[in-house]
Amino acid sequence: MAAGRSLRSGIPLLRKILTVDSVSSASSTAHRSTPLPRSLLCPTSLTHPEFSRTYCAAAAPKEQKVKVPLTLFGLSGNYASALYIAAVKANALEKVETEILNLVESTKKSPIFSQFMKDLSVPTDTRVKAIVDICDGAKFADITKNFLVVLAENGRLRHLESMAKRFSELTMAHKGEIKATVTTVIPLPPEEEKELKETLQDVLGHGKTVKLEQKIDPSILGGLVVEFSQKVFDMSIRTRARQMERFLRNPIDSI
Repeated sequence: MAAGRSLRSGIPLLRKILTVDSVSSASSTAHRSTPLPRSLLCPTSLTHPEFSRTYCAAAAPKEQKVKVPLTLFGLSGNYASALYIAAVKANALEKVETEILNLVESTKKSPIFSQFMKDLSVPTDTRVKAIVDICDGAKFADITKNFLVVLAENGRLRHLESMAKRFSELTMAHKGEIKATVTTVIPLPPEEEKELKETLQDVLGHGKTVKLEQKIDPSILGGLVVEFSQKVFDMSIRTRARQMERFLRNPIDSI
């Protein structure tokens, strides 16, 4: 019961905090991150010339300019951004996302496949042939197939899961969706989940859709922790207790 009361009181407090601390990142202008060299997206290996033809043909008509909705950094961010650009140009964004996520799920369900994706000792030709066979069998889009071939040729298959997560961030931004994660001790009752989504929706404004994900963590003791748009609002009892402990430990002179 105490946990339930703390959840109910936490949502109005969150609304008050968010009203003051507006989400500037949600309204900022998206900048295009530096894409991978075109040579990476269009492999020219003489062993697999068909990959070069299909990928380049899908990604290059009229040099359509595509803006990446989020600026991503690092290896996974660069690869995800490049894949996003190619998929948008080919009008295959949803299909590519589904195929990439399905492949990631397959690696999680099969220890052997997972090991294959991570094992750099596997010869490049073997990696590429296996990926081609998988993509052909699953009837993957050329964009997906050739992207995976690039990863296989460059020994990057082990990074596919992190690339898939970054790619999903881009597709969500493309659709105007923002993922918010709320951590509580017990599941939010439906009415409080609805109230929390409405609070976040008010802050983000029109044109954005909140996708709420709930996590259960008994260690926070009560209250809630909300994370979205690279912001964290920690209203957990655990954090408040730590703050009170630090306050009580301060010498009287410094108060």
